[in-house]
Amino acid sequence: MAQLTSAVPARLDHEPLREPLVLGNPTAHDITEKIVGIVERPPTWKYWLVLSITALAAAWGIFCIGYTIAVGIGVWGLNNPVGWGWDITNFVWWIGIGHAGTLISAILHLFRQRWRTAINRSAEAMTIFAVICAGLFPLIHVGRIWFAYWLIPYPNQMYMWVNFRSPLIWDVFAVTTYLTVSILFWYLGLIPDLATVRNYLHRRLPKAIYGFFSLGWVGAARHWQHYEIAYLILAAISTPLVLSVHSVVSFDFAVSILPGWHTTIFPPYFVAGAIFSGFAMVLTLVLLARWVLNLQDIITLKHIDNMNRILLATGMMVGYAYLMEFFVAMYSGNEYERYVFLNRAFGPYGWAYWTMVFCNVVVPQVFWSRRLRRNVVVTFIASILVNVGMWFERFVIIVTSLHRDFLPASWDYYAPTWVEVSIYVGTLGIFFTLFLLFAKYVPLIAMSEVKAILPHAQPKHHVPVEAI
Repeated sequence: MAQLTSAVPARLDHEPLREPLVLGNPTAHDITEKIVGIVERPPTWKYWLVLSITALAAAWGIFCIGYTIAVGIGVWGLNNPVGWGWDITNFVWWIGIGHAGTLISAILHLFRQRWRTAINRSAEAMTIFAVICAGLFPLIHVGRIWFAYWLIPYPNQMYMWVNFRSPLIWDVFAVTTYLTVSILFWYLGLIPDLATVRNYLHRRLPKAIYGFFSLGWVGAARHWQHYEIAYLILAAISTPLVLSVHSVVSFDFAVSILPGWHTTIFPPYFVAGAIFSGFAMVLTLVLLARWVLNLQDIITLKHIDNMNRILLATGMMVGYAYLMEFFVAMYSGNEYERYVFLNRAFGPYGWAYWTMVFCNVVVPQVFWSRRLRRNVVVTFIASILVNVGMWFERFVIIVTSLHRDFLPASWDYYAPTWVEVSIYVGTLGIFFTLFLLFAKYVPLIAMSEVKAILPHAQPKHHVPVEAI
C-alpha cells in the first residue's frame, strides 16, 4: 500500500497548471495532476457563476436569521396548534442528508466496496456541512438564542439542569457526537492528500498551510500502518451512528402521545429515509462537481449507476414504510390515528402528501432501467425530486399531525412566511457555498484511495474507465 499511494513527488516542470486536464483512461499520475490542478489553477467561469448564486442565497439567509433573532419568531407562520413548522422540518431534513456521508465512507469501507473511493470525500464533506445547517434551526427556534447554552448541562448555582428524559436533549448529544466523529473521520482521510498538495505547490504560504494540516506526513510505511488502523477504528465507530442519530431524531416524535407520531415504525423509517435523501444529495453534489470541475473521468457512469441502485432500494423501503403506516392506522382500530392518516392523504395538506408519494416512490422506479441509471440528466433531475419529496415527507409528518389536534376549536392551517422560506433558501446557499469552497481548496477526490485500486502491476496499460 505504501508503494501504491505514497505522496507523489513534485512535477519536474515547476509550472502551475493553467488548464484542466482532460483524461481518457487516467493513471495514478494523471489523477494527481488533475486533482491538485483544481487547487492550484484559477477557478473557471462555471465555478464563479455557481459560487456567486450560492453566496447570494447564503447572504440573504443569514440576514433573515439575524432578523428573526432581532424581532423574534413571531415573524414566522407558527400558530396554535402548529408550534413546529418549517424550522423543525428543515432540521430533520438536513440531519437526514448528512447520513449518506457516514454510510458511504464508513460502512462501504468496512465492506470493501471499491467504487466508493471517487465519491466518499464529497459525501464526508456533505455530512459536515449538512449537520452545520441542521444545527442552526433548533438554535433559532428557541427564540432567545443567547440562552441556547442552557441545553448543555453546565455546572451552575441555580440547579437549572436540563431534562434528560426529553428526546430534544438526546438530540443535542446525538448530533454533536455525530458531528465530532464525522469531522475526525473526514480529516483523517484528508491527511495523505493534503501532503500530496503540499508537495506540488510552489508558493510559500499555501505550501506552509497545507504542510501544517498534513501533520508531517511523508508516506512512510509506518505512517500508512497507523493511518489504516485509525481509519478502520473510526469507520467502526461511525457505523452505529448511522442507525443511532436519526433514530434519536425520530424519538422527538415517537415518544409523544400525538396520533401520527406515536408509532414504533419511526426509527427504522427515519433511518431508511435519511439514507435515501442523503444519497440523493450526494448525487446532486457529485454531478454538480463533475460538471463544474471536469471530473467525468474520475466520477464515472459506474459510480452513478451504483448510487442509483441504492437510491432505488432505499426508495422501495420508504414506499413500504408509507404503506405500513396506513395499514397500521387502519388496522389498529384507533379512530384518532385513522383520522390523522386519512386527513394526510385527503385533507387540506393532501397536495403535500401526494407530492411526497410521487417524488419518493414513483420517481425512483425509473432506475430499473440501466440506460436511465447511467443518464446524467435523468439522474440529476431525479436526485432533486427525491430531496423535494423527502422534505415534504418531514413536512407532512410534522404539520399534518399538529394542525388538527384533539380540540376542533383550535384547528388551523399553517403556511410559512417569507422569513421562513428565506432562511431555508439561505441554508441551501450556505451548504453549497461551503461545498464549493471545499472543492476548490481541498482535494475533492480521495487520491490515495483511487490510486490504490488502479492496476499498478501493469503501469504501461491504462485502466479502463469502468474499472474505477
